[in-house]
Order: sequence, then structure tokens, then C-alpha cells
Amino acid sequence: MISDEQAQAYKRDGVIVVPEVLNQETLGKVRTVLAELVAGAAAVSEHTDVYDLEPGHTPETPRVRRIKAPHKVHPIFDEIVRSPAVISILTKLIGPGLRLHGSKLNMKSAQYGSPVEWHQDWAFYPHTNDDILAIGVLLDDCDIENGPMLVTPGSHTGSTMWDHHGEDGCFAGLIDPDQIQDDIKRAVPCMGKAGSMSFHHVRALHGSATNTSNRPRNLLLYEVAASDAWPLMGVKDFDEFNSRLLAGPPVVTPRLTDVPVRMPLPPAKRQGSIYETQSAAKKSYFTRAA
Repeated sequence: MISDEQAQAYKRDGVIVVPEVLNQETLGKVRTVLAELVAGAAAVSEHTDVYDLEPGHTPETPRVRRIKAPHKVHPIFDEIVRSPAVISILTKLIGPGLRLHGSKLNMKSAQYGSPVEWHQDWAFYPHTNDDILAIGVLLDDCDIENGPMLVTPGSHTGSTMWDHHGEDGCFAGLIDPDQIQDDIKRAVPCMGKAGSMSFHHVRALHGSATNTSNRPRNLLLYEVAASDAWPLMGVKDFDEFNSRLLAGPPVVTPRLTDVPVRMPLPPAKRQGSIYETQSAAKKSYFTRAA
């Protein structure tokens, strides 16, 4: 699915976009499932294990900003990440042993889709090595107007590990934007036709603005790690851990590499999705800009 040149671009920049990996039939099925899930949010009035709700959500006008762990919610989301096309790309970027770390579906509805402040995924789930990436599946055509994910090329290399803690010393899930102004200026948007997929390194700096357009921008995200990358916060259930293997056998010997680590502890005072965690911070970039 990708060339050697694309693999080298990922290694250099920490991000690539692969055009139209999903076909129209699969996209249609995903959109149908998603519409059913959003309609189901009318039955809830607060965040649940499935729904993370937008401010202003009501049963009459359901507003959902995230479907949590969609690979557990409907089988089509598990099928996508295990498809031969996706495994082929992941194998070229990470290697033959692959494990799904997690998934989510971030929804930026027209005119009000919530922003995600600047951060590194690595801050949330450090591992014994950083052969880890996130896949962003564009479920809608995405351009600069409807809140694309922005990634700073080259921000995944070296000893760069920004502080994601707040003034109270607790994990805040975002970086003080005053500390990364030059890096923000270098960020590039991950755009493309629906069905395209972005792949960004776990240490790449990224964020996304509010969707101010009249079109949705739904982004299905998968976090995938090399099978010998073990989470530093521990493994609670070894059988469940191995059930998330996408390729290769179980591994009991973690591979250790010299990577910068800052633990997400003490935990955020507002637990939940990244939106909840970031909402407690006093400094923001996209929220302030909006």
C-alpha cells in the first residue's frame, strides 16, 4: 500500500497521509453505523463508556464529540484496523509484530466541533520503546476549513518531550502553547478525501482547531504499537493485552530503547477523554483563538 519513499517520509517527518485506503462501500457502512450511534446518544444525558458528549448536548439535539473505543462498540471498526491493507502499511512503518493499543472516533460536527489542544500522544501512554503510531481514518473529505489534524514534521525525533502538566502539578494533557510557538508555525494539516488515512508517530506534536465550516469532520483513530513495546503504566490483564495483537505472536520480552519519558502522574483531576483532561488547564491555544 505504501512505497519505500513514503516509509522514509514517515521516518523523517513523523507523519504521512495515504490517499483513499478505505473504499466507498466500507465508508458507507461506517457512516450508517455512526449515524445510529449518534441517534442513540439521545438516550443519555452525561458521558458514558461509549459517548463523550459536546457541551450543549440535549436528548432533542444529540451532540457527540467522541465515540470511545469504537473497536469494542461495533465489529466494523475492529475489521478496519485488521484489514490486509492497513496491516500492510503498519508492517512497513513499525514491523511484523503489532498490537492495538486503543481506538476512538473524534467527531467535529459542523459549526461547533470541539478543538484538541497541542499535545504528544506519548505523554498519555509511554512505553518501553516508541515504535508506536496513530492512524487517522478520514470519514469525511477534509480540508483546511473543517478542522484538520495539524502535525509538526520532525517533532518526533531526538530528546523532545514537552511538559503536559498543569500549574497544579497534575497531568493536564496539553502543552503550554507559549512554549511551542515556533513548532506550531511549522505544523502541516493532514487533509484528503474520505477514506484516506494519516499515520503519525506517537511523539509527534499535533492538535486541531474547532470546526467552523458547515461540513462535518469525523476522524476514526487507532493507536498501534510494536508488539514488544510494553506500557510503562503496566498490563492489568495479560489475556486481554494479547487479544489486541494484530500481527505476530505474544511477546514477554519488552524491547527497551533510550527514549525520553515523563509519566502522566499525578493523574488529571478531571478524568475521562482528552477533552475532559484538557478542560481543566488554564492555558490553551485553539480554545483561546476561538
